[in-house]
Amino acid sequence: MERIHIFHTNDLHSHLEHWPKIRRFLIAHQEKLRQKEIATLTIDLGDFIDRVHPFTDATFGQGNIDLMNTVNFDAVTIGNNEGLGLPHDRLDHLYDGAEFDVLLGNFFDRKSGERPAWASPYKIVTTRGGTRIGLLGLTASFPLTHHALGWDVVPPDDVLPQLLQELSGKTDILILLSHLGLPEDKRLAREYPEFDVILGSHTHHLLPEGLVVGKTLLTGAGRFGEYIGEVRLTVTPEHQIIEKKAVTVAVESLPERQEDAAEIVGYLDKGRHILEADEQAFLCQPLELGRNDDRSLVTQALYAITETAGAPVGILSTGLFLTELPQGSVNMAQLHRCLPHPMHLIRVTLKGTDVIRLVREMEKNRGFLKHFSVTGMGFRGKIFGDICYYQLAYDQTTGTVYWCGQPVDKAKEYQLVTVDHFMFIPFFPTIELAGDVEVVSAGFLREILGAYLGRHCPLRVNN
Repeated sequence: MERIHIFHTNDLHSHLEHWPKIRRFLIAHQEKLRQKEIATLTIDLGDFIDRVHPFTDATFGQGNIDLMNTVNFDAVTIGNNEGLGLPHDRLDHLYDGAEFDVLLGNFFDRKSGERPAWASPYKIVTTRGGTRIGLLGLTASFPLTHHALGWDVVPPDDVLPQLLQELSGKTDILILLSHLGLPEDKRLAREYPEFDVILGSHTHHLLPEGLVVGKTLLTGAGRFGEYIGEVRLTVTPEHQIIEKKAVTVAVESLPERQEDAAEIVGYLDKGRHILEADEQAFLCQPLELGRNDDRSLVTQALYAITETAGAPVGILSTGLFLTELPQGSVNMAQLHRCLPHPMHLIRVTLKGTDVIRLVREMEKNRGFLKHFSVTGMGFRGKIFGDICYYQLAYDQTTGTVYWCGQPVDKAKEYQLVTVDHFMFIPFFPTIELAGDVEVVSAGFLREILGAYLGRHCPLRVNN
């Protein structure tokens, strides 16, 4: 009998405070099993990077790839943070120095219609015992933002029949590297029983002992590097699986070393040092929270997004802003601390009737959202905060909505700008259901604010 061990990580989201332990665990177990001549594979399932971490933001993920190279990954797929969190050219070169294969069967360049040169749909690994293991990667689709960034991510069913046909007869074991989420993994297990194992991610699900759907073993190792997953396969001399087992290891339970703290802080310091050198503007006065004039940070951000998007009206929330900006030189480290969220701007076109409905949704939820804790969906703060309008007003007495000082005409079309996060949360359904939504692909909110301040408050020479 042949034994095969597959280690998998997922959704680290640049939680590098866990990386020293993860690295030691993987390297030690790879070597231990190698000495016993047990076949091993090491896989990452995407969202390894997240620009909420200064190290990742400063290096546009390249620093994360250097870390991945230290643990002998055999293959990875990408998540939405790689696919949506980087400009097209940055993602196109993210893996230039990678010492592992990127597997991505449903990801295409919009201009060429081809898969990017840095990705392959699948690979086949043959063990010493002659077992042929097929690895195939798929990622989740967010068409609105993917298209704006120059990518097409097609549904799994559009590519799987062809890819499985290409692999037919060439593998003994077939494993899907999935950044699709648990509900989709369950569906694929039912509809594509060719998969022996689906290594799962994206929905941050933890399956301590896996989950069997039909004949397929599904796995999930949680989020943020809190767990490492492992699949153990036992294979006959004829290369047929007779046993498959999934386990997870809590990273918290792994031994810590004295030097870990310095390594973890070192990643933060390196990122901040790079970002601090990237000066954007010079403020003659601080931009503060809790103000309602031109010295308000939120007000300046509203000016920035409307100018960038070419829309007369803007909407943001105070919870997006985690720090103030002091007087003097403003650099990307300060902007990153203030606005760590991987959020893009969206330009939304609505009929007047739908503008009124959207504002009423916002006013209905205003009090609740002011102290509402938000997790995920691009948000990296604590609470949603107060809703802030620019060139938009609501008369609570009459229910009238004013656009640039005039009552909204129900028959007219209007255009506003906000962040994509407002479309992802469930409180303002009118944006998605009634709006014509377009991503303004001009970087994250912090980058847009920095560029705006640079135009209006330029850096001083020898400041």
